[in-house]
Parts: sequence; C-alpha cells; structure tokens
Amino acid sequence: MMENHNIKRQMALYFIFAVCMILLNYGIQKANQIIFSPFICNNWGSIELIQALYCSTSPFNMSELMGSLLAVGITYIIKFFLDKYVVFKKKGSNLKDTSKEFAKYFLFAILTTIENIGIQFLLTNFLHSPLELSFVIALSIGYITKFFLDKKYVFNRYY
Repeated sequence: MMENHNIKRQMALYFIFAVCMILLNYGIQKANQIIFSPFICNNWGSIELIQALYCSTSPFNMSELMGSLLAVGITYIIKFFLDKYVVFKKKGSNLKDTSKEFAKYFLFAILTTIENIGIQFLLTNFLHSPLELSFVIALSIGYITKFFLDKKYVFNRYY
C-alpha cells in the first residue's frame, strides 16, 4: 500500500516537472527568437564564426537550431536533478555515480524521444488523428515509459 502511494506521488511529481520543462523549453526558444537572436545577430553578426554558427539562415535557420539545442540541454539538466533529488529522493552521491546516472538518463531520453516521434507519426499518418491528440498521446506514453526506465535503471541504487 505504501509503495503504491509512493509511486503515485513520484509519477505526479515526474509529470508536473515534465510539463514545467516543456513550458521552460518553449520560453527559452521564444526568448532566443525574440530577444537573443536579434541582439546577437545585429551586434555581432558580422563576425564570420557567429554568422556561420548562429545567424545564418541558409541552408538552415541556425539561431532557431541553436536556441532549440540550448533549450533542450538546459531543461534536460534541470529535469535530471529534479528527478534525482525530488522525485526519487536520492541522497548525495559522488560525481562518478551521478555521471553514470546522467548518461543512462540521457540515453533513455533519446530512446523515448524516438518512441514519441514514432507514436506521433503512426497516429497522425495512419490513424489520421489530429496533431494535438497525437502529440498528447505520444508524450504521455513516452513519459510513462521514461518514468519506469528511470525508476528501474537510472535511480535504482540507494546511497
């Protein structure tokens, strides 16, 4: 009974933090689009390296790509520590253990992202579900999968 209550609490926190990270990711990308990209490109866009890596729009919108990568990186790191110390209540561990946990956490993030994309693609293209419904279903299944993978394989050791 206590274990069931603990899993429900962990899942609730896990999903609340997931929603917060989705919103933070969006906020970082919008700030990059509206504030940082125009500022950087207007002031330092004439520098060849900054132009090529951040301000270029050919063949890709590099500032959008960089903003997306930055947002994902920041939110993954924050979510990792929230999951480790708040959701799964891990006590302090050494750098070696935390590095191993983060590597497994990141690997499972990649795998569940592939799962999300696959589910959304199947729902949208073969079952003709609306994009929004496909998005919510795919994310929900992905986060449930990731929760159980993190619980069993990432944050399973007690220190």
